[in-house]
Amino acid sequence: MQQMPELISFHGNWSLYENEIYKYYCDEIANGNLTFESKPIRCQYRPPSKGKHFGFWHIISTGEYEDERLPDLKRCERIRWIAWIIKNYKLDNKISWWQNKRKGNTHIVLLLEEENYVVILAKREGYYLLKTAYCIEPHRKKLLMRERDNLSPLKG
Repeated sequence: MQQMPELISFHGNWSLYENEIYKYYCDEIANGNLTFESKPIRCQYRPPSKGKHFGFWHIISTGEYEDERLPDLKRCERIRWIAWIIKNYKLDNKISWWQNKRKGNTHIVLLLEEENYVVILAKREGYYLLKTAYCIEPHRKKLLMRERDNLSPLKG
């Protein structure tokens, strides 16, 4: 098991920072050959924006409506955690995971409880789609932990 990656701090130049974190996104997530339960994980490319994957923008920003989302530095700083959590969900007991249903879709929730961070995968036919990843507030964490404690983890 590899050590959890360091945060990628913002140093004042958004353009350089955006390109730096996008490189990590491409190298470690979109082209990182990630799998969950032996199925590949894919990222949403369409609709691309500013020459970058839709999934990238969704992961690093926050807001109710896609075209109004704003960058969130907490999400940006933790972009390398996504691949690490996915690769280590069975190896690190600090990561809990379970399956849930939201709006008729089956999701996998990967929770790094001590860091208040969650990765969400959507179950698809033959693969998983990386939906999002974000820091959770205490009230959301309590709800997720309650949900986890009332469900059994997905097996095989």
